[in-house]
Amino acid sequence: MGEPYSIAADVYTAEPNQGHSGWTWYTGASGWFYQAGIEWILGIRRRETRLYIDPRIPSEWPGYSATYRFGKTPYHINVRNGSGGSGSELTVDGVQIPILEKEKAAGPFVELRDDGLDHHVELRI
Repeated sequence: MGEPYSIAADVYTAEPNQGHSGWTWYTGASGWFYQAGIEWILGIRRRETRLYIDPRIPSEWPGYSATYRFGKTPYHINVRNGSGGSGSELTVDGVQIPILEKEKAAGPFVELRDDGLDHHVELRI
């Protein structure tokens, strides 16, 4: 039993503290929250010069907005949930980016470049 919004480093198995947790805001908690929230729920993951956007958000969420900075270049991301179509649609600066069949497993991605310009990314899921 620890804070419901934290990650425990240990959970006691012996009485009288069985089921209680400890060390809830130490070493790896922030890293695990970042990875769980940003990378696996919002689906924003950078791999080299590709920014993958493959959200796993609840169907009740209308979407979300985020800004990702690559060097001096901001990428303004808008994800819209419930497009009703089949599959996803990705646009970068108003240009539709094809999502190739062989790349669907990793999710849609944006090729990052540090050109100092504002870029606008929209993903409809």
